[in-house]
Amino acid sequence: MTRGRSSDGVQKKRLITSVCAVTIFLGFLYVYYGSIFGSNNHGASALEYGSRSLRKLGSSYLGGDEDNDGKQDESSMRFALEDGEDEIRPKSFPVCDDRHSELIPCLDRNLIYQMRLKLDLSLMEHYERHCPLPERRFNCLIPPPSGYKVPIKWPKSRDEVWKANIPHTHLAHEKSDQNWMVVKGEKIVFPGGGTHFHYGADKYIASIANMLNFSNNKINNEGRLRTVLDVGCGVASFGGYLLSSDVITMSLAPNDVHQNQIQFALERGIPAYLGVLGTQRLPYPSRSFELAHCSRCRIDWLQRDGILLLELDRLLRPGGYFAYSSPEAYAQDEEDLRIWKEMSALVERMCWRIAEKRNQTVIWQKPLTNDCYMEREPGTQPPLCRSDDDPDKVWGVQMEACISPYSDHDHKVKGSGLAPWPSRLTAAPPRLADFGYSNEMFEKDTEVWQGRVENYWNLLSPKISSNTVRNLMDMKANMGSFGAALKDKDVWVMNVVPEDGPNTLKLIYDRGLIGSVHNWCQAFSTYPRTYDLLHAWTIVSDIVRKDCSPEDLLIEMDRILRPTGFVIFRDKQPVIDYIKKYLAALHWEAVATADSSSDSDQDGDDIVFIIQKKVWLTSESLRDSE
Repeated sequence: MTRGRSSDGVQKKRLITSVCAVTIFLGFLYVYYGSIFGSNNHGASALEYGSRSLRKLGSSYLGGDEDNDGKQDESSMRFALEDGEDEIRPKSFPVCDDRHSELIPCLDRNLIYQMRLKLDLSLMEHYERHCPLPERRFNCLIPPPSGYKVPIKWPKSRDEVWKANIPHTHLAHEKSDQNWMVVKGEKIVFPGGGTHFHYGADKYIASIANMLNFSNNKINNEGRLRTVLDVGCGVASFGGYLLSSDVITMSLAPNDVHQNQIQFALERGIPAYLGVLGTQRLPYPSRSFELAHCSRCRIDWLQRDGILLLELDRLLRPGGYFAYSSPEAYAQDEEDLRIWKEMSALVERMCWRIAEKRNQTVIWQKPLTNDCYMEREPGTQPPLCRSDDDPDKVWGVQMEACISPYSDHDHKVKGSGLAPWPSRLTAAPPRLADFGYSNEMFEKDTEVWQGRVENYWNLLSPKISSNTVRNLMDMKANMGSFGAALKDKDVWVMNVVPEDGPNTLKLIYDRGLIGSVHNWCQAFSTYPRTYDLLHAWTIVSDIVRKDCSPEDLLIEMDRILRPTGFVIFRDKQPVIDYIKKYLAALHWEAVATADSSSDSDQDGDDIVFIIQKKVWLTSESLRDSE
């Protein structure tokens, strides 16, 4: 309000009275309409609720660290527990309007348009991560779509989901001749087809195993093939059907014209991640996958000196395979023949060989050692990467058109030296030595987390049965022992390793598990309502140390958590007390609290706190579903 200039006391009094009346009226409207917003300005469509408290906490939205001039000292920042800070406890959070029910903050095309980012569409930069600045943050809760239902349980969910949960049927019409998905009443059914395998992924998978002469046409090759990267995965039926062979797939696709393909994959209970082969490295370490797969994924592998194919090369293990099903592998028209000739020459210079070529599919194999690289003529392109290049450094790192040679260990053993699955889950990974970790440390970590997970399930037992949860995320996975302890349960775990700590994600892949590097000051690359359980081990404490907002982190966790889903917090008592302040505002309810002595843990000052997200709908959604 501007300062009045009139010396007339009566006018000033009237002005003050009018302003107060308008303020009260606007406050009444805010409460009455339930904080549901519909502004045309995307950046302002959600009220920046609690901006005062967020500034106190050194806030940035989940789009990046905010530079704070004059950081608060740790005692005053520590979760606002000091006297006089109680006023920042939120009574409620605004609800984003229904247009944002599928908001992915760092993959929001509307944000790109409004910020007028100069992106090269030919390089797929518009499908890469671009996170909102603090002033464009959405401090609001993402509403479920009208008619939302608790998802169908695994394994039935592999073949059908509720249409109301993902009310998009365009893929069913666009891909009707390829058996991707079919609308049947209130459900969407997945027959198991794909662009290249109309008659079922299971038959296609068996044909790949047959081409590679694997025993009994089993794609897992007696446990030697465990982790797969499926590029341009569609609705992930390929990865879904591999699960029955004890093979786990990172199904990867961008948020492109087939917008909801990854959302469908996760709704089905199939591991999947929103990503693209563009300009930056994928968030996975080197030598992570035994097999990469592309079935008519519409990628120009020859662009920029083969840089995208070289990214696959970085990710493949020694002796790993690339299965490529595309017209270039079999068509006889002039353009396809040209592409095939150039691609064959490129992979030959990369030291790949054709393992088998049959019908419409070719399978290349990566060399086991560095010998071929050393025997190439000087000046051969693509070159070997610089000796100071770290092939495991991936967060925000640009791709390079070079070949990552093997470590001395892998070269000497002629492979990765991994045990077959399932033994590799508990066998000490060879790359432990990269961190100075001993086998004994690894075994102790595995043992400790086995006890912790058993305790978690005991605490959850009143609320869950054998198929209650399917999609799990460990937000700070370390060596992956949380996920390893769940081997006998019908779940999969997205193991997330923070980008600023030890890059232990390669140990997780060496154990036969999957995951991603991430910065929790930013939003994760997934749709809302995609995980049943989040495990947050000291992740809230870590956020505060990075001068990011714990409140923003809680809102992001709520975004990716399914209604009726759970969060297991494991942190110090002040952190747990801070989280409890937000239960009502987030529509969460406490399920269990225990100290770490309950799982015979040496970290005696850790507290385990489990919450469950309630099912809620906006009044607008309720009207639409009636």
